[in-house]
Formats: sequence, C-alpha cells, structure tokens
Amino acid sequence: MKSTTVFAVALIAAAEAFPESIGALRAVKWTRERIEARYVKGKQTPITPAMLNGPTSQGCYKSSGSLKYISSPQYNTIGSCGKDTCLQAGYAVGGTMGGNQCFCGNTYPPKSDLVDDSKCDVGCTGYGEVACGGLDYWSIYNTGKTLSVKYDGDESTSKSSSSTSETTSSTTAPEKTMIVTQTPTETASNPGGGTNVAGIVAGVVVGVVVVACAAGGGFLFMRRKRNKEIEEEHRRNAAVNAFIGKPPGSSAGSMTDSRLDPVMAQRRMSDGSIADNQDYSRRILRVTNA
Repeated sequence: MKSTTVFAVALIAAAEAFPESIGALRAVKWTRERIEARYVKGKQTPITPAMLNGPTSQGCYKSSGSLKYISSPQYNTIGSCGKDTCLQAGYAVGGTMGGNQCFCGNTYPPKSDLVDDSKCDVGCTGYGEVACGGLDYWSIYNTGKTLSVKYDGDESTSKSSSSTSETTSSTTAPEKTMIVTQTPTETASNPGGGTNVAGIVAGVVVGVVVVACAAGGGFLFMRRKRNKEIEEEHRRNAAVNAFIGKPPGSSAGSMTDSRLDPVMAQRRMSDGSIADNQDYSRRILRVTNA
C-alpha cells in the first residue's frame, strides 16, 4: 500500500516538474493512435526515373532529412502531396508519412537512410492500395521541378559539380564566339561571288548578241546576193525573149526578126522598106508588103 502511494506521489511530482514533457508525450501518443486507427496496408511504389512536371517515387527512407511538414490532406496521394502541394509551392522534393502527412523540401534525405520498400506500408488516405510512407518511415518523391536533386550531406560533391560546370561553360564560350565571327566572313564573301556571276552573265549576253548580229548580217548579205542573182537572171531572160520574139498568132508578129524567118530571108531587098543589114536584135517597127 505504501509503495503504491509513493509511486502516485512520484508521478504527481514529475507532472508538476515537467509539464511540457508530459504534454508532448500525450501529443505523440495521440498522433500514433490516430495513424494506427486508420492503418490500411499499402504497397510502396518502386523507384522510378525522375521526369519533369510529375511526381516520381524515389524510395522509402527512415528519416525525412531536411524536409519540413506542410499539411495532412484528408485524401492524401502521391499526386496530392508531390504535385498539388510541393510542386505548386516550388519544392523539388516531396514526402509522405503515416498515410496522411505531407512533407516538402529541396533535397532528398541522406542516401544512407534508404531502406527496404516493405517499411513503407501505410496506405494513402486518398488511395489505400499505394503506400504513403509508414510508421516513422517516409515515401520520398521527386516533384518534377528539376531532374537533378541532391541528397542531404552531399554538399561537397555538389560544389565540385558546380565548379566543373562553370569550367566547362567558360571553355566552350570561345568556341561560340569563334562561330559567331565566322558568320560575317561568309557574308562578306557573298558579294564577291555575286560580282563574278554578274560578269559571267554579262559575257554570255554579249556573246549571244554578237552571234545574233553575225547571223543577221550573214542572212542579209546572202539575201541581197540572191536578189542580185535573180535580177541578173531576169535581165538575161528578157534579152533572150526579145531576141527570139513572141510566138505566131500574137499581135506583135511584125516585130519578128526577118533573118530568122526563111520566107523573109528569100525576099529581095526591094520587098522590104528597111535594109537587111540593119541590127534586128532590138525590137523595132517594120513595115513590109505582104
């Protein structure tokens, strides 16, 4: 009886001495009871390569690292916490614990805190078949803000990576500058090429004109020569026709040369009024007695 009394007095003294600690213990107990009361078995989503603008599972961890508690959605899911809450707020990492609690941050928990997926077995309050963490275990997600996310404790590695990136960018900068300076050179060479083409075109045009003029001159020369030949032939034909005379029955029968007519050749000098020794190669008027 005395021992029971002593224990009760000790508890009362402890409660009076540490009221805040007793209140914290009660809050933790109430939180765990609330989680256990809604405990629905879920399956942890396997680790998936990160993609932009969408949450992807990065494993189950035994700590939240630098993530901070944001809220406890009534219907918690990977999309509700990872995208609607953390990504919308600008965070690169999201995490769920106990089925309904959502955490956000910009780095993963330490890589050494990664545990087996079976530890995260509390179903999400919005979709119980998928696990949203476990009892003191966190399901961690990449929200899709960036594909490259560091782990807590990897600051030295990230700094060296940053310096390497800066060195690479400074090395590649002159190459870009050289490429830019080559562009005006190519542009400046174009006018020269244009001038050469113009000269070639001009030469071709002049050559065509010269050939056309030569062809036209040759054509005119041959045509004029042909016309002269035709005129000369016409003169010769006219002379021959005048010499031979027209055929019998024409009205110009009196114009026939008597030297070519046998009847006229047998006539005596007295029969004609014109001497026989005259030149009859030309057409002349002649009067005879029939």
